[in-house]
Amino acid sequence: MAEPKLVLELSGHEVAISNPSKVFFPAAGVTKADMVKYYLSVAAGALRGVADRPMALKRFVNGAEHEAFFQKRAPDKRPDWIGTVELRFPSGRTADEVVVSDEAALAWVINLGCIDLNPHPVRSHDLDHPDELRVDLDPVPGVQWPQIRDVALVAREVLADFGLTGWPKTSGSRGLHVYARIEPRWPFGDVRLAAVAVAREIERRAPDLATSKWWKEERHGVFVDYNQNAKDRTVASAYSIRPVPDARVSTPLTWDEVPSCDPAAYTMFTVPGRFAELGDPWAGMDEAAGSLDALLEQAARDEAAGLPDAPWPPHYEKQVGEAPRVQPSKRRPGAAAGASGAASGAAAPPAPGKTAGPTGRRQSKMPLIEIARAETKGEAMAGLERWKARHPSVWPLLEPRDVLVDGMRGRSSVWYRIRINLQHVPEAERPAQEPLEVDYDPWAGFGP
Repeated sequence: MAEPKLVLELSGHEVAISNPSKVFFPAAGVTKADMVKYYLSVAAGALRGVADRPMALKRFVNGAEHEAFFQKRAPDKRPDWIGTVELRFPSGRTADEVVVSDEAALAWVINLGCIDLNPHPVRSHDLDHPDELRVDLDPVPGVQWPQIRDVALVAREVLADFGLTGWPKTSGSRGLHVYARIEPRWPFGDVRLAAVAVAREIERRAPDLATSKWWKEERHGVFVDYNQNAKDRTVASAYSIRPVPDARVSTPLTWDEVPSCDPAAYTMFTVPGRFAELGDPWAGMDEAAGSLDALLEQAARDEAAGLPDAPWPPHYEKQVGEAPRVQPSKRRPGAAAGASGAASGAAAPPAPGKTAGPTGRRQSKMPLIEIARAETKGEAMAGLERWKARHPSVWPLLEPRDVLVDGMRGRSSVWYRIRINLQHVPEAERPAQEPLEVDYDPWAGFGP
């Protein structure tokens, strides 16, 4: 017998919550009804992050332990009080995306299985001019939390020196985000260019702690992901629950809290009490919009000093002024082959039965081998564990950053690829490319 729906009266509308006792976080025992209750308890803060913004629906219909799928187009069957706006993507395609405006719409999207909220940095009345610059601090494997906090404080200084107010929050995952409200006068390209200038300035001020380098083989410390400001990119917004076992929340902080904050302290169980007691640390954000002029002047100085535009995400067309979109380690043709199959001047060979190798069609001098292509991260990591068990003498020689775990965007969901960089393994001891531990084809069943 089907479970009765939970019907809520919100913002003058009836919102029906189907399967309210469905468990979304097994370890924490969190149900769909619990998630709705949480979001309503922090609605003023959550709506500050998403209200009047088009939002991609990231739906975890089977709970947080399973992969989500991305739904850009608003469902055809929806209440007439759910707003939408047409977005045009870099691919040229368009989609009517949901615009959350009140508590009723907030509860409605959670009922669809959305655990976190992923709005675009624009308002529905002006889709071409962002009003947020987002500084995403993403640690490479092995970086500890205190270093991420230190980089966040450097980001605050950089933004302030260029006339912007930074607003910090935990990502709810491994990093920190710093937002800056900006006047909606600049197109996406200029906002991203300003973000590149921020990333490079953070790196200049803290070269041992942070990097602006796009290619994983060059990164160290905390990567300042400027490309989160490219058009069509979304970031989990303030007060979003994140799909991790303890149901952590992407939580706005005061700057006084940042030096000692612990991301594990902010969960959907603790944040409502914090919100009721302290209010929203980001309450004044909308009154603090600043100008990008100083950052764009810095970007011009960087260009004049010989720095090209930083690489864009791979699915964007090549941009004017962009550096070559290949790994810096690309070799000239004709050099001798290396031991692990990563030949000098030749792309690393593909795994048996595959047509593309660990670097795709790019040529790299790094000795990369591919371990897994999987539908879920759990399956990919299980494949990595099997590989480790077969090569017990190799694993201790690797550094955390030598294990490359990439979430790859498929047609409607993310799939996972794992590669190993054998740069710290003596050539004579490097294992060759073997059949993939997990061999998932995200394009199977789709036509050309």
